[in-house]
Amino acid sequence: MEKTQEADIGTKMIGDESSGSPTARGSFHDVEKHSSEIGTTVQLKRRLQSRHLQMIAIGGTIGTGLFIGSGGALATAGPASTLIAYAFVGTLVFSVMVSLGEMATYIPISGAFTAYASRFVDPSLGFAMGWIYWFSWAITFALELTASGLIIQYWAPDLNIGIFIGVFWIVISALNFLPVNFYGEVEFYFAMIKVLTVIGFLIFGICIDAGAGQHGYLGFHTYGNPGAFAPYLVEDNPALAKFVGFWAVLITAGFSYQGTELVGIAAGECANPRKTVPAAIKKTFYRIFFFFVGTIFFLGLLVPYDNPNLLNGTTDAASSPFVIAAQLAGVKTLPGLINAVLLCVVLSAANSNVYSGSRILVGLAQEGAAPQILARTTTKGVPYVAVSFTAAFGLLAFMNESGNGGEVFDWFVNITGVAGFISWTCIGISHIAFMRALRARGASRDELPYKALWQPWLSYYGVGFNIIIILTQGFTAFMPWDTSSFFVAYVSLLLFAVLYIGHKLVCRTKFVKPIEADLDTGRKEVDEMYFEEVVPTTAWGKFWAWMG
Repeated sequence: MEKTQEADIGTKMIGDESSGSPTARGSFHDVEKHSSEIGTTVQLKRRLQSRHLQMIAIGGTIGTGLFIGSGGALATAGPASTLIAYAFVGTLVFSVMVSLGEMATYIPISGAFTAYASRFVDPSLGFAMGWIYWFSWAITFALELTASGLIIQYWAPDLNIGIFIGVFWIVISALNFLPVNFYGEVEFYFAMIKVLTVIGFLIFGICIDAGAGQHGYLGFHTYGNPGAFAPYLVEDNPALAKFVGFWAVLITAGFSYQGTELVGIAAGECANPRKTVPAAIKKTFYRIFFFFVGTIFFLGLLVPYDNPNLLNGTTDAASSPFVIAAQLAGVKTLPGLINAVLLCVVLSAANSNVYSGSRILVGLAQEGAAPQILARTTTKGVPYVAVSFTAAFGLLAFMNESGNGGEVFDWFVNITGVAGFISWTCIGISHIAFMRALRARGASRDELPYKALWQPWLSYYGVGFNIIIILTQGFTAFMPWDTSSFFVAYVSLLLFAVLYIGHKLVCRTKFVKPIEADLDTGRKEVDEMYFEEVVPTTAWGKFWAWMG
């Protein structure tokens, strides 16, 4: 990595990527002081490097949605529909990422989503958005703990699942009480396991499809038998049934992608955000999109959508399409290995859940949308109250003690998936308002530290389709009417509406006028920071610098 200078800031950064621990000169050590004085990032420390930022997003995204949930999507829609659904949702994620990138690099603060919505659109929107997003990650934490217990039961079926849920709840919660740079290192290596697994599967898929398996050359045989598109629910209209299958898996795809926006949350704890955040956003999206679309493509080639194991109701290696693909190819030693990888996947995702949820609470508290006690931090910059509150909701995983684990898994997937789409919609709306605020001040988007392509049309595209998906994703509850399914499909939307309307009525908030939008708080102190960059000299340091 060459020595660079940020002309737009007039600053330099010091950070040795070989150790992953930044040191500071000038006013770098005063970031927390400046932040607490103006009320933007409380006392969180800017200790995350670009490689941490990317792997936090990748680690929070590549989880059970890809390794397990993709099997149910394949069974519902077929290989072609599932591939199209994941690619389509990927374009929506892209619109969210670039929109968030413009705002997060211009104003890199903690709890960014809530702050942007409150500043540019409506304080009530920031309140409702922040709490629904926090709710999403808190519930997802319970989901990942549920999955961890079921995964361990693969090896020890006679032991109670509650034992493993309790043990992993303690471990993950404890990790999040450590300084953020330690969290970043743990998540970095966890995410590396995921990335290597996905890359390994892509290579495996190419080899098996080309003829290395017990059945010889496969090609696109699954597209012919049982077919590329699976009919779903509708019986008298084949074409409509296939479209219904495609639309039904959009929430699963959305749940799988959820977490890419974590780059924006971590901006408030990132060293030199003007440089690292844009790079992390671009690289993170392209890598995740490649991993997801590539994985779904090869799963569709190797596993027929009518394979009974895709819908066996479990959440361990037995129902993972990765394992099913290996079994069909005649590879018998892979299930145990995949199960071990799944455990790392789940623990990594759970780790990200508590981190992201706690930082959202910090942002809410800083904006006055949550009790101020949630903003309290340790001397190391850890928001211990917010971490404790978020981690407590992981105890919902003990619901498995009174019901079927697979059923609980499905409920959690639907609830969190819809909450993710709501958050993406609010990010897009915030970005549209952000651009209007810039125009009202006579500022050009050309002056932004990171300027995205195809704006504002890309934000309109993302907001429009996200709203359509949110409103229509529960259509299966009407075919025929099922009260329980309706509640699962729309509980997140109902909760969001209650939060928004309740806050609006109580606080009497008004929509923010573009000319009055706060574009300065949280930006000026970043502009004033003095950084000095040190080029890594070791081979190991250069490797991580290249990765970041």
